[in-house]
Amino acid sequence: VTAAERFSAQTINILSKDSLSFNAPEYIAQTGWTTRNLISAVNSSPPSKTTYDFVTLLIGVNNQYQGRNQSEYAAEFTELLNTAIQYAGNRTKRVAVLSIPDWGVTPFAAGRDRALIALQIDSFNVINKQIALAKGVHYIDITASTRMAATDLSLVAVDGLHPSGKEYEKWAMLLAGIMKFVL
Repeated sequence: VTAAERFSAQTINILSKDSLSFNAPEYIAQTGWTTRNLISAVNSSPPSKTTYDFVTLLIGVNNQYQGRNQSEYAAEFTELLNTAIQYAGNRTKRVAVLSIPDWGVTPFAAGRDRALIALQIDSFNVINKQIALAKGVHYIDITASTRMAATDLSLVAVDGLHPSGKEYEKWAMLLAGIMKFVL
């Protein structure tokens, strides 16, 4: 999708209607990354600032896709969430974890075991949710929404895999609601 259609950009747009203003979002992760890739990127090229108004963490779909194990995911996700909390100035209420979307319902997954993908996504989401709640950060479940793409292809980008701007708008509404409350 275009930069303006990403959920973080849409969130900023929503909040600007309530007279809240932000700088452009800073993205660290890239499509296709696992938790290990994100850790390596943060360690080798830290973000431009030491403290941010709000930090989101959505990582793990590629851990599942690449068949990485759950204990590795739990350890690396915990490390990343601790880092996110630090970048939010140790203000846990200024951090939100988004659950992992279910790519198994997309056209890209045709011919694959969609039930197994869903089961694995759910198991990774149990891990990130438990860790997020234990750390006291916000948890936004977007997985159920992404599963609606099984019957509504307008929720999938033209690549047949990633969420569309329409799907990201749903996430942005949820995130904006939290951010309005804490900011």
